[in-house]
Amino acid sequence: MTTDSQEPRRIRIGLVIALTAALALLCCGGGTAAFFLDGLNGSTNSQAFGADCGKRGLVVDPNRTFERVGSLGDAQMRNAATIIAVGQKMQVPPRGWIIAVATALQESNLNNLGDLGPRNDHDSLGLFQQRPSQGWGTPEEIMNPEYSSRKFYEKLITLRDWGKMRLTDAAQMVQRSAYPDAYAKHEGKAALIVDKLTDGAARAAGSLVDLRCVFPGEISASGWTIPVRALVGSGFRTADRPNHFGVDLAVEKGTEVHAASAGVVITAQCNAHSANGGPWSCNVDGSPAIGGCGWYVDILHAGNVITRYCHMVRKPDVTVGQTVTAGQRIGYSGSSGNSSGPHVHFEVHLNGDSSNNGAINPLPFMQQMGAPLGLNEPVATAPVGTASP
Repeated sequence: MTTDSQEPRRIRIGLVIALTAALALLCCGGGTAAFFLDGLNGSTNSQAFGADCGKRGLVVDPNRTFERVGSLGDAQMRNAATIIAVGQKMQVPPRGWIIAVATALQESNLNNLGDLGPRNDHDSLGLFQQRPSQGWGTPEEIMNPEYSSRKFYEKLITLRDWGKMRLTDAAQMVQRSAYPDAYAKHEGKAALIVDKLTDGAARAAGSLVDLRCVFPGEISASGWTIPVRALVGSGFRTADRPNHFGVDLAVEKGTEVHAASAGVVITAQCNAHSANGGPWSCNVDGSPAIGGCGWYVDILHAGNVITRYCHMVRKPDVTVGQTVTAGQRIGYSGSSGNSSGPHVHFEVHLNGDSSNNGAINPLPFMQQMGAPLGLNEPVATAPVGTASP
């Protein structure tokens, strides 16, 4: 958490928001900071977001030479390119390409496997280890990477809200594997592969023409979304607030707060306390004299990333152990705990470390995930990851 003493569960929050043309300021915890509005001016131009937010669409040619990823060879990279190219032709959003590549990494390590004799898993074949006996097609058809990729996508897009699910859940609903959680470990590598082969699509969403960053309410190809649509106020570990381990998103009390990505809730509680460490209710507004995050939620995502959402107005809508989808409502903004005005304090932690030591700046992280924080204007696009009509 964010206290001068670096204790994991105690946090000091800052907020700077523009209230009027006279720039009257709300602040909490005694600090102020400049707005982080560069590149977040509401433009629908994909270049307004700067680097790492996707580029003009690149239609993948599986026959060209690709830069390798890790120990993957040329044939494996061509198979990954085929999976992506089929998804592009079918107009499956980029999130689907990552799910498909991750699935093939688990099932075959992107090798187009034939019958392995006694080492075969039943009659499983090909990139996705699809089984003729289960209706996936004939052995000859399944051994065609284009055919097997198309069959995977055809089943994936029938799943309601597949793009908002955890990758491993979506893959399992297609594959029905005996090891339902096995796909999760391949998400990072699959995103890297897609990113290499498509010139940035793994961080983006949208059409094949404009692989751009997402706007509020959309899910990026990497599976991330914006928790609230808001100005970004007090920043991460600024000079005057070195113990501020997140950013403040200025919203009115009662604004819906959404999970930034699919994951599992690992904390949902009140931790407000008085200056002397005594208990303090999270069901009332806090103040700079109160310590703690108020009502808050921690979510564990793929790759051992943790996100934190502080100062909710009442008990969160989610409970510990609950699986949530990207964009799912987890509670409502407020001003509980160490706060002098309604806002959402948002943190990102790496390596499964929920302490201050694991905290990183959320701004570049969310930018790279294709879901930059700030007042971006929504545009008319088809929802990512909904079931086909």
